[in-house]
Amino acid sequence: MFADVNSCRLHQHGVSTGFLHVNVVLERDSSENYLEAKTFEGSCALHLAASQGHWKIVQVLLEAGADPNATTLEETTPLFLAVENGQIDTLKLLLRHGANVNGSHSMCGWNSLHQASFQGNAEIIKLLLKKGASQECQDDFGITPLFVAAQYGKLESLSILISSGANVNCQALDKATPLFIAAQEGHTTCVELLLSSGADPDLYCNEDNWQLPIHAAAQMGHTKILDLLIPLTNRACDTGPDKVSPVYSAVFGGHEECLELLLRSGYSPDAQMCLVFGFSSPMCMAFQKDCESFGIVNILLQYGAQLNELHLAYCLKYEKFSVFRYFLKKGCPVTSWSHISEFINYAVKAQTKYKEWLPHLLLAGFDPLTLLCSSWIDSVSDDTLIFTLEFTNWRRLPSPVEQMLCARASHSSGLLQQRIVSVPSLTHLCRLEIRSGLKPEDLQSDSCICQLPLPRSLRNYLLYSDVLRMNEIPEFTAVQDGENSETA
Repeated sequence: MFADVNSCRLHQHGVSTGFLHVNVVLERDSSENYLEAKTFEGSCALHLAASQGHWKIVQVLLEAGADPNATTLEETTPLFLAVENGQIDTLKLLLRHGANVNGSHSMCGWNSLHQASFQGNAEIIKLLLKKGASQECQDDFGITPLFVAAQYGKLESLSILISSGANVNCQALDKATPLFIAAQEGHTTCVELLLSSGADPDLYCNEDNWQLPIHAAAQMGHTKILDLLIPLTNRACDTGPDKVSPVYSAVFGGHEECLELLLRSGYSPDAQMCLVFGFSSPMCMAFQKDCESFGIVNILLQYGAQLNELHLAYCLKYEKFSVFRYFLKKGCPVTSWSHISEFINYAVKAQTKYKEWLPHLLLAGFDPLTLLCSSWIDSVSDDTLIFTLEFTNWRRLPSPVEQMLCARASHSSGLLQQRIVSVPSLTHLCRLEIRSGLKPEDLQSDSCICQLPLPRSLRNYLLYSDVLRMNEIPEFTAVQDGENSETA
């Protein structure tokens, strides 16, 4: 819709009917300034003619004095519209009549060379460059035409701009580079061209100086690009204290193939503590994102990731009990812990679901005396505390522990009081003695006990089948397997 009725005459009888009518309108009523009349969107006749490729009408308008650099309310110029619509004859005409090839041609500072690069119009790009368009022009976000070509995978645009001398290591305001954006978007051929043209894979692409193109490729799952970047990227990002290993990026993106590619190339499965993502290791990130399939967890373990009590603690924190049990089966150490207070803190919070994790921990050889501290004794339920005591000689506890238990029992159920004053059976004491003679790794695998030259009932007793049954905790599959094999 046009701003006034008179201006409508020029657009209706000029642009839509033919260039001869433009001359008629302009000559018949020179008192009206039809050239400057605009629609409510701020478009003048030249904008409409340029967008439609009516180059003869454009010629008449320009010769009549139309401004080749007029802008709409969205700051769009006729030059930009001609480029956007692929009207090269109109474009040439506008340039001959003084259209500014540089500067902003639309909102956000995007100009005609940006648009031509985005559309991949090689002929228009070459024409704009020939007419003096700057390869390094930036929009409001610091993005150049070369960056645009890399972002949208316009290989021919990219090649022309590189050949014209455009900077392959330009950075947007957020420090992203063409190589980074091409790696992120998965444009393999563009990445290859950029690397062969001198793009720096070690140019950090964010304000915190940790993100590189290799991170983008790993996170987005672009294995071919990752394969290109691994041999060219400096390994300082792998374990540097203020950096982030691309292993984290692969885990975060959930891309097993990328993760294995990095680890096979020598990147560390343990990496460094990652403050950016808030994880102490890739494994901590992995089990939260991959708790169902264990695919990423298994890959990290396969390449030597070290499990520790923090992994168990975070399993309790996020109630990933299946992962907790899995880590124990995979040999997570249950002795010589450095972060016992943190573990107990999460263990207390998870004690309401103790049946899902505590039996597995204690059967794996964890010393129950480590749990029997004030925070555990004072906070957990009677059932949880009694279950913990089942793995001890509760009549021979250290004096401080005994005092805390007595204080707790004085205001607890009769069951706890009865357990504390009762005498452990001889068979239970023998069980404790036999288990104490086994190595930690033997206790973490039920198969070791199942293979002992003992009657099945005694092997089950060593595996606490009586306690598990009494507390309605399912016995381990390994026990059942042992029974089946013996029956066979």
